Amino acid sequence: MSTKADIAVTYDVSNEFFSLWLDRRMIYSCALFEGTDDLEQAQVNKLRFFHDKTKVTPDKRVLDIGCGWGGLMDFLALEMGVKDVTGITLSEAQHAAIRQKATPGVTAELVSYLDYQPAQKFDAVISIGMFEHIATPEQVRGGENVRVYRDYFRRAWQWTKPGAMFGLQSVIGALLPRKREDIRDLEWGTTTIFPGAITPRPEAILAAVNPYWEVMELYTRREHYAKTSAAWLQRLRQHETAIRARWGDQTFTDYERYLNGCVGVFEKGFQSLAQLVLRRVD
Repeated sequence: MSTKADIAVTYDVSNEFFSLWLDRRMIYSCALFEGTDDLEQAQVNKLRFFHDKTKVTPDKRVLDIGCGWGGLMDFLALEMGVKDVTGITLSEAQHAAIRQKATPGVTAELVSYLDYQPAQKFDAVISIGMFEHIATPEQVRGGENVRVYRDYFRRAWQWTKPGAMFGLQSVIGALLPRKREDIRDLEWGTTTIFPGAITPRPEAILAAVNPYWEVMELYTRREHYAKTSAAWLQRLRQHETAIRARWGDQTFTDYERYLNGCVGVFEKGFQSLAQLVLRRVD
């Protein structure tokens, strides 16, 4: 699992910094560009996709593992009428932002999933963009990743009621780069922007869900993440002067390099994006 210090490097740069180039809900994950070229609408499409696929209704208790700045939770509570939504995060900046909003029906806890013990069980689980933080690069290299992933799915199983659905979104490894510069760019993004995290292979996820969850649907959205990254990059560049003045030249340079690299990684097929719909094995 990525440490709290790793998470701080990734997500605690500044809430105001991320607000300049993410969508208005500050959702830092792949959007769903179906029927639109607008980032704001594409993120709503993604949130609605998971709401529908996990069969969430206003009376159901929902857990968001790795809840970010609360965009999904706010959507469920404010726009879909869900009365009880809980999120967990390791980012102090994200947790503070959620508490400041104080959205009715939304609760956030600053806790690792490894330490989380809910008082009540949930009807549905959604986790978007957190799975990449579960296994460390060292655990993957040591062949421990499936065991670590399976423990994650076991915990989610324990937190849920019979009949629960689980919506999971994660970047996944795809083609292996052959050129030295492509390998270097991938390694740089992982160590500089996302230390302690690593992209899972899809076969590792599929192996690890057993015996706790059944894969009902699997979608890949590689082109959508290329488009999402390009939209973020455009917004970042629009605020270049402000970012350099407030957070320094290095921050702008690093994030421009990172987002530009993301566009290339997804366009070249080195990484993809998976959305899985899982059903609890009862």
